[in-house]
Amino acid sequence: MDDVEIVDLIVDLIKAMAVVIVVAYLLTRTRLYRQVIERRFTWTGRIFLILLFGIFSIWGTLAGVEVLGGIANTRDLGPALGGLLGGPIVGLGAGVIGAVQRLTMGGFTAVPCALATVAAGLSGGVVFLIFKRRLPPIWAAVLLAVFTESFHMGLTLLMARPFDEALRLVGEVIGPMILVNAAGMGLFVFIVRNEEQERVTAAQKERMEGELAVARDIQLGIVPSIFPPFPHRRDVDLHASLESAREVGGDLYDFQFVDEDRLYVALGDVSGKGVPASLFMAVTITLLRAVSQRTVAPDEVLARLNAALCRNNENSMFVTLFFAVYDVRTGELRYSTGGHPPPYVVGPGGEATALSQVAGAGLGVCEGIEFGVGELMLRPGEALLLYSDGVTEAMDAGGALFGERRLEEALRAGAIDAGGLTEAVRAAVQRFTGGAEQSDDLTLLALRRPADVGPAA
Repeated sequence: MDDVEIVDLIVDLIKAMAVVIVVAYLLTRTRLYRQVIERRFTWTGRIFLILLFGIFSIWGTLAGVEVLGGIANTRDLGPALGGLLGGPIVGLGAGVIGAVQRLTMGGFTAVPCALATVAAGLSGGVVFLIFKRRLPPIWAAVLLAVFTESFHMGLTLLMARPFDEALRLVGEVIGPMILVNAAGMGLFVFIVRNEEQERVTAAQKERMEGELAVARDIQLGIVPSIFPPFPHRRDVDLHASLESAREVGGDLYDFQFVDEDRLYVALGDVSGKGVPASLFMAVTITLLRAVSQRTVAPDEVLARLNAALCRNNENSMFVTLFFAVYDVRTGELRYSTGGHPPPYVVGPGGEATALSQVAGAGLGVCEGIEFGVGELMLRPGEALLLYSDGVTEAMDAGGALFGERRLEEALRAGAIDAGGLTEAVRAAVQRFTGGAEQSDDLTLLALRRPADVGPAA
């Protein structure tokens, strides 16, 4: 057989092998494959696999090429694959089917070829057991194919007569058959291993998404989420919203009455995103609530909170924070800021003025920072709008920023209550981004002194 004929033989064998690989791959998309993955076979499943890989074996013979009174084929591939996936019983059953069909075709190599096919199925089952019912690595599958075809050729030389014809036949087909069957075995195992990895990755992703959903619920449960928060009071109007860029985020807000007439409000932004930021956010709120029970002086609150966050902060995370204490009787508001963008005071007609900055820096970076205190008198009808930089740094599809100017325009649109104010800003940001992916957490808190301030109910 010259080089051209050898190449033609290899091509014909590859065509036969490709059909087996394609059909076997389709098996990975069926319900039965769940049994294959979990290695928990029902008898119905085993019988189906035996028949399927037995048919593969028959196809390998029928699609083979006659050479010197014998058949160059991929018959052993089906039983060997059956053994690898389903164990010795499946491999043996598929091998018997392929062997019986080969015997019916006759020829001086019929008996050794039939025995070799049964042996291929058993060999695949042995490898199945050696690797503890798991799919072997690609190299092991390739070695299995080399072994089964070498054993096939050895049986042919040992049993087929006349010996001279058997020797000539083996010399012609041994190279192409080992090459094609080894390639087919390796390719199939590669496909199946990728399929299993995809399933594992999908399961891990689904589990992670579920855990993140729970984490998001927990995070949203930390911040106040019922509005109006004080329905029995007519002397304060407050609303807040938080939209994380990911499943969980690092923005935070909080508010609580520290006594009958004084209310603290806070809004912050943790460095980074995702789970680490959300954990740091939860720690910050917990510490803030604890510190505010000891003092309500804004500068002392931030100083104590900063000292607590600096301890054991090996990852050097930090949070910017605005904190203010508001007296609902007088409208007096005293505030300190830890590196956070200054809020806006919004008048009844929508005029917006940024608060004056006071000394301070991000919390959790360095101990001993001194924080300044600012004072403001909210008049009836005026509101204070706190926001995170996810508002001003929101981007449209072209990468342009929403910015302070657009924020002020949204505030000038006017709103009769705190909820309307936060909603006006959210709507403006959404119109501007036009459906572009949210790049940062977006958090708003509006505190409004009602125009018709009355005594507490």
